[in-house]
Amino acid sequence: MKNFKNAAWKEQVTKVVQKIQENDVKFVRLQFTDINGFLKNLAVSAKNIESIFENGQSFDGSSITGYRPIEESDMVLYPDPSTFAVLPWRPKEKASARLICDVYTPQNQRFEGDPRYILERVIEKAAKAGYTFICAPELEFFIVKESENGGLPTPIDLAGYFDFHPGDLTDDLRREIADTAEAFGIDIEISHHEVALGQNEIDFKYGEALETADRAITLKMCGKVVAARNGYITTYMPKPFQGINGSGMHTHQSLWNKEMTQNLFYADDAKNGYLSELARNYIGGQLAHGRKMAAVLNSWPNSYKRLVPGYEAPVYLAWAHKNRSPLIRVPNFGGRKSAARCEIRCPDGAGNPYLQFAVLLATGLDGIKNKIDPGDAVELNVYHMSYEERKQRGIVSLPENLKEALDELETSDLMRETLGPVTFENFLKEKRHEWDLYRLQVTEWEVNRYIKRL
Repeated sequence: MKNFKNAAWKEQVTKVVQKIQENDVKFVRLQFTDINGFLKNLAVSAKNIESIFENGQSFDGSSITGYRPIEESDMVLYPDPSTFAVLPWRPKEKASARLICDVYTPQNQRFEGDPRYILERVIEKAAKAGYTFICAPELEFFIVKESENGGLPTPIDLAGYFDFHPGDLTDDLRREIADTAEAFGIDIEISHHEVALGQNEIDFKYGEALETADRAITLKMCGKVVAARNGYITTYMPKPFQGINGSGMHTHQSLWNKEMTQNLFYADDAKNGYLSELARNYIGGQLAHGRKMAAVLNSWPNSYKRLVPGYEAPVYLAWAHKNRSPLIRVPNFGGRKSAARCEIRCPDGAGNPYLQFAVLLATGLDGIKNKIDPGDAVELNVYHMSYEERKQRGIVSLPENLKEALDELETSDLMRETLGPVTFENFLKEKRHEWDLYRLQVTEWEVNRYIKRL
């Protein structure tokens, strides 16, 4: 018997079973993520769901990237009843539902390499210190169409930032994605066209970290399903097109007390932008560990094509109030206590949100524990500073590529502790393999530039 099977959990399970019966659901998809953040699922008969809640669903973990070797492959999924939702795109006569799962070993222990569990561990650490981690990601993405002649996909529209065109296809798709996400209980707040052709953004209401990570993978799923059903592709690839802005996942963060009655990032101090000392230390921790956690926040070779000057992406480890060029920005929240927060601008939506939120919280907590001073806010455009100016201010840059980021990650005791030894080693192995595949490629640019000159 698992220790969470208390009265509240049993009540949730009963409600799920009732909803399955009311909606005549025939199959339930059990979902979880691999180390890369790719959504995995298997469909089980709804007739067996009560037994699965009680005893779990076995599966082969050796086939999941970043999980276990083949000689230790047996794993078990236990659904979280709070994540139940009927799939809104399925016809009622063939109704299906989904449940996000926790991963266990056959010995009925949480699998330490489960990304959801890794985030839960850091959340528990924060709770013991009296904190509740609240966050909200801004998910940017491109909607593209396949080329008719077999070439690369291209953006589906010619619009720009906040553009509105009556009858615009992209506007309709964004609305459909938002409506689909709300059917999963996600409270959509903002939806708009972004800067680049074919680029969009959909933001949902902030919440506690685990629920927010669940919602992030759900929103990404909705984006992909809606686009596919309309004959297009939604991609969270950070930099799909040269010469235009890439897609990020700016993440707003704050710490509250356990009762959620006080935002601990707020201080009644207009001179310091109403930001508390705890918030400053939190920012200091993320700046201090910024290079070490970059490989988790930006986990693909392509991520670093986005993190270059000139395309509104952060490159330098600094913080500011109004300035959007540093890594961390404190938005103008008008002195409203509930809105005090910081925004880290380097993460992208291609990664695993459970791991991303875990390292963000862990580095912030380390800053609080060690009272790390973030230094003065940098309100000048960091991109326009010379190397000497940045050096004088102690401003360093993020890693320039995935290999450099992985080398930094490998030296971090905090990252090893946060991810756990299994995921830490598996992540390094998987991502170094990805880097090797990338660096062996000979690109069209190289051939065009050098083949006739050398």
